[in-house]
Amino acid sequence: MIFVIDTSATMTARLAVVDPSGHGHRELFTTSRDVDLAAHLKSLARGQRLTGVAVATGPGSFTGLRVGASFGLGLAKGLGIPLYPLPTLDLHAVRSDSPATAVVEAGRGRVYYRLPGGEPALGEPAEVPTTHPLVGNVSLQTELALIGAGHHFRPEQELRSFSEAAALLLKTAREVPYSSLKLEYMQSFSASK
Repeated sequence: MIFVIDTSATMTARLAVVDPSGHGHRELFTTSRDVDLAAHLKSLARGQRLTGVAVATGPGSFTGLRVGASFGLGLAKGLGIPLYPLPTLDLHAVRSDSPATAVVEAGRGRVYYRLPGGEPALGEPAEVPTTHPLVGNVSLQTELALIGAGHHFRPEQELRSFSEAAALLLKTAREVPYSSLKLEYMQSFSASK
């Protein structure tokens, strides 16, 4: 079983246990502010042996990414099992069978987004091209701003579950050495005087 951790969102943590053979997916969504990864792992794994850990690598919340990656890295290293990086926007995009623009909350009314076949970008809702429906994880306020800018979201019932999407990505994911896990922070920070 592979434990999948996505704590890149500011509001919701998505966790799953995925059987590499394609059976036995279990998932859990919880608030990012109250995420007890060890307890949730115990609940999801139900005593089954872990064979790998996958972590969402961003873009996303600076603190959220670090929490998930640190726990995942420590768990994989401690158990001596493979570690797999999964780009956050890919986790969302693969939920859709048809081309969709993946979006995640970036804060301050902005979103991280990736058009099908494109590179990750950061922008205001009106800056995101309306060429494809959206799929992703944003706050209600940001969702309304995106809809107000002419976007529409793919209905949830038409999408794969988080665990199914993770299992699909894991089929082509490559294990990385523990020392080379890289997180994608797209925003630069500066202090003003």
